[in-house]
Amino acid sequence: MLSLFTLETLTGLVLFALVSSITPGPNNIMLLSSGVNFGFKRTIPHMLGICAGFFVLCLATGLGIAAVLQQYPTLHIVLKIISALYLVYLAIQIARSRPINSHEVATSHPLTFLQAALFQWVNPKAWMMALSAMIIYSSTLHPVASMWWISIVFAIINLPCIACWALFGVLLKQVLNQPAYLKWFNISMGILLVASIYPILK
Repeated sequence: MLSLFTLETLTGLVLFALVSSITPGPNNIMLLSSGVNFGFKRTIPHMLGICAGFFVLCLATGLGIAAVLQQYPTLHIVLKIISALYLVYLAIQIARSRPINSHEVATSHPLTFLQAALFQWVNPKAWMMALSAMIIYSSTLHPVASMWWISIVFAIINLPCIACWALFGVLLKQVLNQPAYLKWFNISMGILLVASIYPILK
């Protein structure tokens, strides 16, 4: 890999992947909420779906989606609007969540692997991360190889970062054992999910 990137470039890529993966965004807010409402074990497919979906998004971006969006800026705007509307829908679902009994816990479920993977395609932060990484860190001498390594680096760093948010949700559940607290937590997460759209849509 060092034959593709200088040590300085690789360090920058790792730091970019770390910071962009660990900071708040739609994925992490949803994982925090899922950790609180469903626990860590049942949130694992959601986490793996995020990693797989983002890996594919990175590869697709490197293969030319970025060029298509630059050539057709209207398409980019349409995708942003669709993304925002879908995130608002998810935010409403989270905000309307209420404390559930043991039977409902068993029959309800967090996002599945496939749902989480597909969500990356309408996640504005995921698009921003993938586009920025490919534009900044891809090599002009070895574009395909560098595209693969950028995607792999993100996949390696992304999973432990997002797992922290799900784990924090599990720990937070002990504080939110009162129905009223959990109700307001879910409402707050819905509001934060909507708020996370704003910086990307500006």
